[in-house]
Amino acid sequence: MLLTLVGLSIAAAAPQSTDSAIGRWRTETRGGIVEIQRCGASICGRLLTSDKIRTDPNLKDANNSNAALRGRPLRGLQILAGFTRSGDGWTGGKIYNAEDGKTYGADVTPAGPDTLKVRGCVFKPFCKTQTWTRVR
Repeated sequence: MLLTLVGLSIAAAAPQSTDSAIGRWRTETRGGIVEIQRCGASICGRLLTSDKIRTDPNLKDANNSNAALRGRPLRGLQILAGFTRSGDGWTGGKIYNAEDGKTYGADVTPAGPDTLKVRGCVFKPFCKTQTWTRVR
């Protein structure tokens, strides 16, 4: 019994692999589903769906700060890119927020087998972190 408890505590304390960020994730807000995959030495993520996309599958990127991009569809849009592996996570990337049409600095850190911390920053320390959960 003691050996089992020690084994479980070691497993719980073990760092997550950076590849554990790969998969489909439910965002904290608006029913978003983001698929993260490897993109060369980095990771990238695209928006598969959200509450608004389920209502209007042809929803466009209407709030983009670049007027030339406002006609592109939100479904399938790459919203995460440019990360560098750092310890247990990914840093120095970018996250696009379709609600305000802006791109922010971002870090992605696996926090368990089924949770991911996604941090977006205007400037450090002006950051917001969401916990995304794995979709099976």
